[in-house]
Amino acid sequence: MPLIEVTLVEGRTPKQLRSLIHELHGAAVRAIAAPPESVRVVIREVPPTHWAAGDVTIVERRAGTGAAAATGPGEVSRRTPDEAERRS
Repeated sequence: MPLIEVTLVEGRTPKQLRSLIHELHGAAVRAIAAPPESVRVVIREVPPTHWAAGDVTIVERRAGTGAAAATGPGEVSRRTPDEAERRS
């Protein structure tokens, strides 16, 4: 029984999520000859405030704030978010 788990940032429409389920289901059936009724797909949606990369949440990245805003392209901040906030 294949189980496909996907984690996404919130914001897709129900139609988009349904399409993703359909496409993932079909891919598993085709790629590994899984019986269609055995394929499970789970989608988890995460708020953008709860998803971070490089110590910067998606909300901060979209707003241009947070630790990443204090560094240049490709640089890694050594400051905490509080330090970055005080210096901006």
